[in-house]
Order: sequence, then C-alpha cells, then structure tokens
Amino acid sequence: MSPTSPLATHSIAIDARGIRARLGNVEVLHGISLQLPLARWTSVVGPNGAGKSTLLKVLAGLLPHSGEVALLGQSLHSLRARERAQQLSWLGQNESSADDLTAYDVAMLGRLPHQPWLAPPSDYDHAAVERALRATQAWDWRDRALGQLSGGERQRVLLARALAVEAQVLLMDEPLANLDPPHQADWLRMARELVSSGKTVVSVLHEISFALQADELVVMAAGRVTHQGACSDSTTHRALEEVFDQRVAVHQLAGQWLALPKI
Repeated sequence: MSPTSPLATHSIAIDARGIRARLGNVEVLHGISLQLPLARWTSVVGPNGAGKSTLLKVLAGLLPHSGEVALLGQSLHSLRARERAQQLSWLGQNESSADDLTAYDVAMLGRLPHQPWLAPPSDYDHAAVERALRATQAWDWRDRALGQLSGGERQRVLLARALAVEAQVLLMDEPLANLDPPHQADWLRMARELVSSGKTVVSVLHEISFALQADELVVMAAGRVTHQGACSDSTTHRALEEVFDQRVAVHQLAGQWLALPKI
C-alpha cells in the first residue's frame, strides 16, 4: 500500500495529509502523507534522524505542524483534549514522571481522561489499572515508588499507564527501551493481543527484526516516507534494505522475518 492509497474512511485509524513540522528553525518533516489502518499494528522504521519520533508526536497532537491529521475520521484539531486523550494513548521516549508516585498511581494517570473533574477513581478505573499492571507484569510492585524501580521496571509501569487508558489507538515511541529480551517478547505478544481485540498500535522501533513482526511497515528517511507496505512483502524488504544502505538483509527464519546486519 502506498502512502496515499485511497482506503475507506472506516478502515483508517489515522489519516495524515501534507504534514510538515519543524524543530527550531529546521524543517524535519517534508510534506508527509500516509494512512494507518484500523485494528492493525504498524511499525515505523528508518535510520537515525529520519524523523520517526517527530512524526509520531505530530500524529499524537504533541507538536505544531502544517497539514491535516484525522483520528478515527475526525480532525485532530477539532477534538477537545479530553476526547483525544480518551481515543489516543501515548507512550514517548524517556518519559518523566514524579519519582515519588507509586507504580499504581502512575498507571492510574492513564484513567484521568475518563474521570470527572476532581472525582475519585471509580471501581472500573481501579480494575483497568490492575489489568494494565498485570499485563505488563508490574502488579507485584504496585506500591513501590517509581524512583525505586530499575529502567526496565519503570518502562513497564509507563506502558501500563498507556494501556490503562483503554484507547482505540496507541502510539508508542521505542516501547522496548530498557526491556530485557523476555519482556520484549511480552510486549510483542501484547501488541498482537491489542490488535486482536480491535485496537490500533503504531510503534517506532529501532529493533528492525521486532518491527518486522508488525502487520505494516512505514519506512522513513530524511523526513519523508519512502515506503509503506506489508511486513511480509518483498518490496517492503527491499525498501528496508535500501534505507539502511544495504547494510542489513531481510531473511526468513522459523516463519519469521528477520533483519540481519551484513558484516
């Protein structure tokens, strides 16, 4: 599927048209247009400086930009902040949170968009937080302060906060950061379960072999989308190898696609 493929509106989670964004005085996104399918997992890959994180922040409504972004058929700018926060969940790189908050309280922050002003958490809020903490295997240290946790434990709590929102669309920038291999595998399983339940997952991943486990791949270079297509498609593999200057090669092993470095 090309970045401008005409798809039915009901099958699109995020529709971006002519996106340009600047960091300081430098334009880092140059007229990007792409459509991200509903109830699918799309991974965004590319070399350092390609604009991947910037693109994800624009799609989340976190950066000023020109062009149009539609979330589930509605203009992102027309949505009130509360509505957007209910429909779209965000996990960014190196996110900060008060170190004296417990893991449970951090995860509960994900429920704020659903709570009336100054109202205490409902029984459903508590149940959603427990589900999220158990899903990320962080439940056992729910009463520990965030500042007492390791980098990997902290990342799992922040992931739980994103899951607790129970949003239709989840945008995650480097969600595997600080996670050891078993918990990286857990995240892959979780992404698949979210999609199976009808959610849409969009991730930026440096681990290309993990990114190839997604449904779709968006390949970026120098602030532009160079390819968008199925992870199983040979044209996607060629685009991936090309954007990394033929220094990786895509192979199939035990039914999975892997990107291996050329030495």
